[in-house]
This record gives sequence, structure tokens and C-alpha cells, in this order.
Amino acid sequence: MSRLVVAFLWLFHWLPLPLQAACGNVLGWLLYWLVVPRRRVVQTNLRLCFPQMSQVERSRLARAHFMYVARSFLERGVLWFAPAERIRRLVRVEGLEHLKGVIDSGTPAILLVPHFCALDAAGTRLATEVNWVSIYSAQKNKVLEHWLLHGRTRFGQQVLFSRQEGVRPVIKKLREGGYGFFYLPDQDFGPRDSIFVPFFGVQAATVPGLPRIARMARAQVLSGIIRMLPWGKGYELTIGAPWQDFPSDDEYADTLRMNQELERHVLTMPAQYYWVHKRFKTRPEGEAGFY
Repeated sequence: MSRLVVAFLWLFHWLPLPLQAACGNVLGWLLYWLVVPRRRVVQTNLRLCFPQMSQVERSRLARAHFMYVARSFLERGVLWFAPAERIRRLVRVEGLEHLKGVIDSGTPAILLVPHFCALDAAGTRLATEVNWVSIYSAQKNKVLEHWLLHGRTRFGQQVLFSRQEGVRPVIKKLREGGYGFFYLPDQDFGPRDSIFVPFFGVQAATVPGLPRIARMARAQVLSGIIRMLPWGKGYELTIGAPWQDFPSDDEYADTLRMNQELERHVLTMPAQYYWVHKRFKTRPEGEAGFY
């Protein structure tokens, strides 16, 4: 079955992106009604993060979110199989000079890439420009894992470590020079190594890896925000200037700053953040679960 899905994505990637996007919107609308458990997760997350919205507004946002999730899946064939020229054309980058300036200076760079639906487009596009070290979650489906790794390493000299290997090999690679770290820290990985920090006013188990790794690798942190453009017009990746005065001596304050930076970007495109993830699954001791 997995090989059939990959074959479908290979065939699908030949279509113009506007047509792929239209198919993704239809599929997303269907998934919103059919995948009830994940729809409830999305609705719960939106209720917690946007209590000021009406139920009608949150439902509209949830439907739009499923469309973006479906698009991100169907359009992945482009990222896995299209030539670099097409990917450069579809994924426009602003602020690339910030990232290259840090790496070229010999200073390790950490690019904070929040879980927006199009994050794989950001990784594939940047792989045509710079070399990355990154962490991935091992998949139970080995066919899927093979193609995920293929898609993320087919340009340049990318290096991926599994989450089970920890961050030590990442730090070692960063210290060697010439690499950036493509970092995605904004999910609930359970209580181990996490601290509770507000995210949209809700206590969220958050790994304070960003300040820790920045300190150990003596790295500069930048934000990379990827946006899906409407009607299949492509993607827009914006890389900000290096963060100032980071990390500090206060790990909690640094992690809070990361979450606040994330909130600021989510508010610009709330439908594109990855709400299907159970972001608030881990609760402080004694607190009832949300899901």
C-alpha cells in the first residue's frame, strides 16, 4: 500500500501546482468530515488557543486547516521528485542572506522552523542552498521513512540523526562548521526533559532545547517561517535576522521567548499551523487532560 501511495505522489507531482492545490482542498474538506478523532483534536486546540473566537469561526478555521494539511501531503511529491529548478521557482525565499551570513562567518546557525503545514517545503528549498543537520522521528512504516529521508537529503550534503540519538551528534556536527541546524521544537514530546511554558495562555510541555543547544554549540538563532500561498501559487519562506541576546542565563525565559515568537507568527496564518498534533497532551501533575 505504501509503495502505491509513493507511486501516486510521483505521478501527481507532474501536475501544475494550482491543480494539485485544488485537489488538496477537496481532499481536506472530505477529511474534515471523515476523520472525526483528529477533527476533535483540532477543535480542542483552537478552543484552548482562541477562546475569543466564536464556534462558527473556529469551525471555519478547522476546515481550512484540514485543506492545508491535505495539500501538504499531496504536494510532497514535488518535494520528493521535482528537479531543483522547479523547487527554487515554487518556493521563494526572503532573508536568505541572514542565514548564509551566519554560516559563512563560521558561526553555527540554528534555524527555528515551527510546525507550519509547509515546513518540508522550507527544508527542501534550503537544501538547494546550504547544508543542514536535522533530527527526524523514526517511522514504523519503513517505506515511508525511506522516502521522507530521500526527500530531505537529495540535495547538498544533508545529515539527519534520529531522535533516539539525541542532540550530541548534532552539536558535534555544528561545531565542525559549515552546517546549519534545521530545528523543530514546538511539539509535545512528553514530560521527559520538558518544562511547562505558556503557549497562547495554556501551559504546554516544551523542551527547552533551543537555548540549551544554542549555548552548547555557541550558535546564533534565526526564525524560518514558511507560508503556503493561495491557489497553488507556491510557497514563501521568510528568514529573520539573528536573535539578539539569546540565549540568556534564564532557560525558562528563553523558552517562553521561543513560544511567544511562535505565537506571533501563528497569528499571521492560524489555519496553517499544525493543529492536528496534540500540543497539550502532557499536563501538569493533577490536571485533567484535554483530549
